Amino acid sequence: MKKLFSINYSAGSFNIALLLLRACAGILLMSHGYDKLVHFAEYQKSFMSFLGMGSSLSLALVIFSEFFCSIFLVIGLFSRLVTIPIIIGLCVAVFKAHNGEFFGKGELASLYLTCFIVVLLVGPGKISVDGLIKK
Repeated sequence: MKKLFSINYSAGSFNIALLLLRACAGILLMSHGYDKLVHFAEYQKSFMSFLGMGSSLSLALVIFSEFFCSIFLVIGLFSRLVTIPIIIGLCVAVFKAHNGEFFGKGELASLYLTCFIVVLLVGPGKISVDGLIKK
C-alpha cells in the first residue's frame, strides 16, 4: 500500500510505461491512418485543404504522419523525429478541423497530441530500437 502513494519509480517501470505509451498511442493512430490510406479516394473528396495545398496533398501528408510515422514510433526508431509530423498533423486537427475544441469534437485528437508531445519531450525509453542503438 505504501508503494501506491510513493512518488519514486524504477528505471524499469519508467521504460515499460514509455513502451506502452508509444505502442498504444502509435497503434491507435496508425489505425486512423490506415483507414485513410485504404479509402483515399473517398476521403479526398471531403478532406480539408490546409494552407491551400489541396485536399489530395493534405490527405497524403496526414496519411504519412498517421500511418508511416506511427510505424516507426511503435518500434521506437527515430522516435523523436517522427513525432514532429504527427504533432503537426494533430495540431491541425485540433485547432483547424475541430476549431480548438479540446473537450468536444477534438477530444481524441487532443489526447493523442498530449501523448506524442510526452514522447517528444521524454524520448522513446530504453525498450526501443533507438535505446538499443544507443547502447
